[in-house]
Amino acid sequence: MQSIDGLADANPQPASDDASFRRYFRVHSAKASYIVMDAPPAREDCRPFIQVAGYLESMQLNAPHVLEANLEDGFLLLTDLGNAQYLELLNEDRAAADTLYATAIRALLIMQSRGEAFQSALPPYDNELLRFELSLFHDWLCEKHLGLEFSDGDEANWQALCDLLVRNALDQPQVFVHRDYHSRNLMVADDGPGILDFQDAVEGALTYDLVSLLKDCYVKWTDEQIAAWAKSFCEDSRNIGLHTLPDDQFTRCFDLMGVQRHLKAAGIFARLNHRDGKPNYMADIPGTLSYIVDLDSRYGELRFLIDLVNQRCLPGLEQT
Repeated sequence: MQSIDGLADANPQPASDDASFRRYFRVHSAKASYIVMDAPPAREDCRPFIQVAGYLESMQLNAPHVLEANLEDGFLLLTDLGNAQYLELLNEDRAAADTLYATAIRALLIMQSRGEAFQSALPPYDNELLRFELSLFHDWLCEKHLGLEFSDGDEANWQALCDLLVRNALDQPQVFVHRDYHSRNLMVADDGPGILDFQDAVEGALTYDLVSLLKDCYVKWTDEQIAAWAKSFCEDSRNIGLHTLPDDQFTRCFDLMGVQRHLKAAGIFARLNHRDGKPNYMADIPGTLSYIVDLDSRYGELRFLIDLVNQRCLPGLEQT
């Protein structure tokens, strides 16, 4: 930070919490504020962050600019996108949702269309990664946290479910995927949403980021609102050539992608509790799993999972 006037002796203040091992601090000079990312090299690799930040900047999206990097010690100096988080504003004023989601969807369309130039340089959201993410629910929430035992029949049904969800993801058009595009990682700004936490970007399914945004683990909207926003994205993305899916097929892709996303998230929340000593995310699991329950009667292929969540997972979470 020596090259930024006034920062040599700055006193960093905590800026935000993170589910990973990264920490963020805000520092001030006489003219501006900046964000310092502390990413211990033994735990985190700053290089994907720098790489994807460059891609987003090339797309003219509103993401932090990397001013300085000390990879040996795991520090980055970044421009500051402010502290007006989508989630906080949505909780304060739910009437702001249409405006905020319209700008977030517009930015997502830019990411997917302009991101075509960069997506092949990203890791693939492939069969191996998708199945690993699904295993987090099975291993960390069901087994580790709830102590559930799966019979041979349960295991067969679980594997059939995983096959369905993986096939749904891989059969979709493949695009630039942020992979955590939701209200905690979007900042309110005049020049489009400030986009954070993008270092895990991959080349993956068309609907993944959309379902992260609209079926958010931290704030929930009515089925009608979600359907309207999803329909808007479906039409606009089809008009700019990202896909040729009819509406009903797009909806199925979106819904099943959400099941994969929410199983993964519930498993990660349980892992954060048991492995990393971060119990606060456990409170978000019932709401996250509620999106799966909401699909009851729409997809017969989900019967095993919905019964598992309703009859074993949610009651077990209440007891723990």
